[in-house]
Amino acid sequence: MARAICRFSPRTVPAEAAAFAQAVVAQSAPPRPARARALLFATSRLGAFGLERGLELSAEVLLHPSVIERFCTTGLQEVSAATRRTARTNLRFVAARVLAEKAPAARLPRERAKAPYSEAEIASYLALADTQPTEERRHRIGALICLGAGAGLMGSDLRSVRGRDVVERHGGVLVEVGGPRARVVPLRQRFEKRLLLAARSASGGYLIGFSDPRRKNVTHPLVRSLAGGEHLPVLDTGRLRSTWLAACAEDLGIGAFLEAAGVRCTQRLADIVADLEPVDEARAVALLGGRR
Repeated sequence: MARAICRFSPRTVPAEAAAFAQAVVAQSAPPRPARARALLFATSRLGAFGLERGLELSAEVLLHPSVIERFCTTGLQEVSAATRRTARTNLRFVAARVLAEKAPAARLPRERAKAPYSEAEIASYLALADTQPTEERRHRIGALICLGAGAGLMGSDLRSVRGRDVVERHGGVLVEVGGPRARVVPLRQRFEKRLLLAARSASGGYLIGFSDPRRKNVTHPLVRSLAGGEHLPVLDTGRLRSTWLAACAEDLGIGAFLEAAGVRCTQRLADIVADLEPVDEARAVALLGGRR
């Protein structure tokens, strides 16, 4: 790390700006050499910006939030918007480390996706559902697992599904989701028979139970009512959705695609996808149904 900082000798900025960058980056203690180089780039350009405008080359002046914002909006006009955003993120990182007591706000932790369940865990949950003391509870627990790990539903989308919303079309099973994010979701093949049985049992009623989908925490009482399964992790709808996401990503080869494209941030990818033609139901069943 120290070598990466000491060897920093850019030709495009004055020596004073480079020295400023080395000093503040060393104080910020970056976790990796690659991050150190990114921080050096941003802070050296900030130092050059300060020299051009007659500002004092000190952390207290140049790392002030207003100076960082001014630099990113007016001092980096020749680079892309993504590069400006990255530079601002890096400068805020340095400022938070070097001027911790003067930082405008606490750094918020990133909310990471919940870990998916393993194949063995899902199989154990399904087996546990089959051992519940009543048929109604067996169907509800089974539907919770199928809709979460098989269609990625959670929250209000999960609570509002009725038996009649599970339909067979295009050689697969589809879940018709209503509400503000109305859509049709292909169910993964391994869950089809079980969810169809639960749907027939529920008929016009809600698959997860109760009569009002606006009621909060509908799934928690159901999970708490599970008989047995003390050796298993708590059944969590967020982890069930992650299980579905991971399975679909694997089938679609998304990991290989992102690696080949060198994509680390998916913001631009989302912009591109938004302009693509929608996939019809039959193609969606083939892509997302888990039929290998």
